[in-house]
Amino acid sequence: MEAIISYFETIPSSHRTLILVGGLTIFWLLESAVPLFTAEYKKWRHAGINFFFTFTTIIVNFLLAFILVKGSQWAVAEQFGVLQWLDLPLWATAVVGLLLLDFFGAYLAHWTEHRVPLLWRFHLVHHTDQNVDTTTANRHHPGESVIRFAFTTVAVVLLGAPIWLVFLYQSMSVVLSQFNHANITVPRGLDRALRTVFVTPDMHRVHHHYQLPYTDSNYGNIFSLWDRAFGTYSELDNNELIYGVDTHMEEDDHQSIRRMLGIPFGRK
Repeated sequence: MEAIISYFETIPSSHRTLILVGGLTIFWLLESAVPLFTAEYKKWRHAGINFFFTFTTIIVNFLLAFILVKGSQWAVAEQFGVLQWLDLPLWATAVVGLLLLDFFGAYLAHWTEHRVPLLWRFHLVHHTDQNVDTTTANRHHPGESVIRFAFTTVAVVLLGAPIWLVFLYQSMSVVLSQFNHANITVPRGLDRALRTVFVTPDMHRVHHHYQLPYTDSNYGNIFSLWDRAFGTYSELDNNELIYGVDTHMEEDDHQSIRRMLGIPFGRK
């Protein structure tokens, strides 16, 4: 445990980039080896669009990272926040901290984006993807990247999360998001076993079905328990899935970067 803490306390930016790129590479290769859907689409063009939004997400988080770091440092120095007050053993701090960061930074943020019209208009860009694969994981409008960052920062301060826990959470969040968006076939038995704890591709892709009520379900990113606990868990057979969102099914809504950047400010 000490080794993990030591590593994530001082994790170099190059290592964080390697986690992002390494995860994409692994799941990209798996998509070629064991794809779920084999429909023809221009995979590299599709990836190029999503890589653009990945790049904007990286820029937003890089420019605002100092706020997250300062928030964590302040909370620890002032002994402020749930984790500081509980004073748990390190292993328990890691478990409880990851669970709560996933709740506030991912589940609650995601749920809120679907409930607040202004936030939904930014999150909508993520849902316009009609060929969901591992590159979809970071398909976020720059405005949504700011929204997600705000939720994570507030969570870090309220929880009093030390910086090693923050970077551990972010690393897990990146890889699990790439995993649960991946266009891969997971054996049913393995999927059922994994989803007792983690969000799996079969679980999350229901969220990308183009119509309600499925769009408003399965908000989790790392852990599946939040959807089960709050009644937002649902299932849908893969054969019934249609990706996208029914209000934005035109080609420009999911193929034009310029159009997607303007979606939050348009009338649709």
